[in-house]
Amino acid sequence: MIVEGIVTSVDAVGHLNVAPMGPIVVGDFASLLLRPFQPSTTFNNLAATRCGVFHVVDRVEIMAQAAIGRLTELPAVERAVMIDGFVLKDCCRWFEFKVDSVDASDARSRMPLSIVHRGERRPCFGFNRARHAVLEAAILATRLHLLSRRHVLDMMSFLEPAVEKTGGTEEKSAFAMLKEFVLSNQPR
Repeated sequence: MIVEGIVTSVDAVGHLNVAPMGPIVVGDFASLLLRPFQPSTTFNNLAATRCGVFHVVDRVEIMAQAAIGRLTELPAVERAVMIDGFVLKDCCRWFEFKVDSVDASDARSRMPLSIVHRGERRPCFGFNRARHAVLEAAILATRLHLLSRRHVLDMMSFLEPAVEKTGGTEEKSAFAMLKEFVLSNQPR
């Protein structure tokens, strides 16, 4: 099963990167498989440092902003316990991991991970139709190099009513930001 969340990683000098990522999860997070695209900051950081943190979050705004490079302010973090990295202060659960190996033979790499520490901050608020729609729209916005802008906009038009009917201010704002991002990118 793929679980969408946030990965924090650091580069060789300790600069924090925050990126949405959907690892393949086995069991109750017994193991994870990340598949970051090359080249990406997340791939480069994890290949170099061989550790990071995966976060289960229930706020879609941070996922939407990070997906399209509009995270203007880094979220509050604290030092991880078992790795050289950072844990988001606003998350539901987190999983500190070490990268077991890096298969860079494809554009989408494969990185099996071992969980070395885990924690829980608060119960997950949950997702409604709007949060799911924003999550899907964020994924679509990151696929403009793979899909036509027209296709992405058509899919977003399908998702928009769920945001309008069931979303709050955060979900509506995040969806509008993603739609503007897609509209402002050059069509392919």
